[in-house]
Amino acid sequence: MPDFVDQVVLHVRAGDGGNGCASIHREKFKPLGGPDGGNGGRGGDVILEVDPNTATLLEYHRRPHRKADNGKQGQGSNRDGANGGDVVLTVPNGTVVKDADSGEVLVDLVGAGTRYVIAEGGHGGLGNAALASTKRKAPGFALLGEPGDGLDVMLELKSVADVALVGFPSAGKSSLIAALSAARPKIADYPFTTLIPNLGVVTAGETIFTVADVPGLIPGASQGKGLGHEFLRHVERCDMLVHVIDCATLEPGRDPITDYEVIEAELAAYGKLEDRPRMVVLNKADVPDARELAEMVRAEFEDKGLRVFVISAATHDGLRELTFAMGEWVAAARAQKPIEEPTRLVIRPKQLGETGFSVRKVSENQFQVTGEKPERWIRQTDFTNDEAVGYLADRLERLGVEEALAKAGAVTGAEVIIGSMEGGYIFDWQPTLSAESARQGPRGSDSRFA
Repeated sequence: MPDFVDQVVLHVRAGDGGNGCASIHREKFKPLGGPDGGNGGRGGDVILEVDPNTATLLEYHRRPHRKADNGKQGQGSNRDGANGGDVVLTVPNGTVVKDADSGEVLVDLVGAGTRYVIAEGGHGGLGNAALASTKRKAPGFALLGEPGDGLDVMLELKSVADVALVGFPSAGKSSLIAALSAARPKIADYPFTTLIPNLGVVTAGETIFTVADVPGLIPGASQGKGLGHEFLRHVERCDMLVHVIDCATLEPGRDPITDYEVIEAELAAYGKLEDRPRMVVLNKADVPDARELAEMVRAEFEDKGLRVFVISAATHDGLRELTFAMGEWVAAARAQKPIEEPTRLVIRPKQLGETGFSVRKVSENQFQVTGEKPERWIRQTDFTNDEAVGYLADRLERLGVEEALAKAGAVTGAEVIIGSMEGGYIFDWQPTLSAESARQGPRGSDSRFA
């Protein structure tokens, strides 16, 4: 089992709303007590929250299925059901939430305390006390609770660090971050020792900043070669890039200038990093030939407008100057930035038509009704209760569905589908079943269905 996960598919399900209660008040010497059924409780939400103390998505790799509590059913004596408990899932700062199927970015969670409701709980059904009216004084039915949202999302972590160390494998990035901070990454003398991004906290005078050690890049990393392509996204949020170049490599075709140009080409191919300031660190100066080579190429880097430091992560030579230089750069960048606050999430509801529903003629004798209200009312209806079905018919008529079907060419007995073609509810349309013709009968019944 890995100890660091930066991408995971999470299966979330909000709680279902509780059913309403159909109850009649019963008390001695009060035969007409009236309806007193309470409403069902609301289902719990599934919420993502940024927590600075969370550094990985490992918990959701181990347990990818999360569900909130259901709302409780309403009871008699006007007692409403309890709401289901929310499930709050903490994620690291810099987590991007995408739809697992379409890849659409749903939200970018940046800033401690930022919250996003990824799955909303279903509304509780109304009890018969709330459904009572002058025409229906004692309803013999209640509404069902709505199911909660269920979806699959992809969580993708983009580390939030001030400085990113980039370079070839075995260039000394892990050794450098270990020398600069208290981080203790795995260090060995073979390529791809670093398999996960490492974060270290560095102190330079009064400036405290974070440094990310990104796994080594090789030619073609932006197209999927090596390991770096999986972690290039961790560089996106960094304010500064530091090229760590191995001046002691014995590989043919490798030299500091070539290494720099190869890495820059991969960063350019990945994109979105053109505005980041750069700094060059010529490492392994404890090797005599490496220090001589570093001094030879130093002027060429400086001609490119780059600030150059010759260091040795092994002996800590030159690290003090490098640390304070990075600290000055980070402090200047922070001074130009506004104070980071929790992201303000803007909710943009989907635009609906004037009626809130639409009618489509599928075939000569088949019609489809779609819309938030009709589909929600269908989910709330107990089809084992004729009075509840009659109440649904009344609501659809008041909304204008009957009139719209008639205009679309529907006739008596036409097949009407409310919802999707695969999972919708199918009815045989009877336009004569109007609320005006209904007479109050025994509770739970409707004269139109006699």
